[in-house]
Amino acid sequence: MTAEPKLLEPVSPEEASVFSRLQLDTLPRHIAIIMDGNGRWARQKSFGERIEGHRAGTESVRAATRTAAQLRLQALTLYAFSTENWARPKREVTALMSLLESFLIKEIPELMDNNVRLVASGRLDELPASARNKLSHTMSVTAGNDGLVLNLALSYGGRQEIVDACRSLMQRAQSGEIRPEDLTTDAFAQALYQPGLPEPELLVRTSGEQRVSNFLLWQIAYTEFVYLPVLWPDFRRIHFLDALEAYQNRERRFGGVEPVRR
Repeated sequence: MTAEPKLLEPVSPEEASVFSRLQLDTLPRHIAIIMDGNGRWARQKSFGERIEGHRAGTESVRAATRTAAQLRLQALTLYAFSTENWARPKREVTALMSLLESFLIKEIPELMDNNVRLVASGRLDELPASARNKLSHTMSVTAGNDGLVLNLALSYGGRQEIVDACRSLMQRAQSGEIRPEDLTTDAFAQALYQPGLPEPELLVRTSGEQRVSNFLLWQIAYTEFVYLPVLWPDFRRIHFLDALEAYQNRERRFGGVEPVRR
């Protein structure tokens, strides 16, 4: 087991100002992020390839993970590669898989230093064998860490996750393990990719786009959404803190009348 990372310490007046307004005892346990804007960032910087935006975005992944770990959050889910992304040009998909493999190996020291355990969600068998092997290796190396859980959504789709859960439950029913009347919302949730994680209280999308793009469709029933105009490669700790402040300014009622604190 790795020692806990140091608690977050603001490094600029702007960060200190936002941090001072946060209530650390009511932070969300689980934050999900749609990391959007890599391609637009690359175009703005006049790069010839979109992959340069994805490559620059790895520093943002590091910043988000480190911040979540230093705030002692329970989980951080990052939408890294969707099932729809397989339709992108083959050259870009190949470059993304190569970047993923490099990231998984290079980030092991960072994950260990911050006591982060890596898991993954999605149809992982669709990933190239080399990427699956490196993913399995990094998950194995970090399995003993008991701090933040970093959940990478890879070859992931919310509808596909629901279909896969249904298939699993149908197979169990066919074998006689469960009966139709045994199916509840809790039982269904246990058939999802990462049933051990709490549902995200906060979903952040960068780049200013305002849609969920087939992400965690079951889990975000009562999630608060924060849309940030910053493109993902420019995302840093201050943006993470801004999203937390926006979240804490919301009243969460879960369909009731009075605000509910969870």
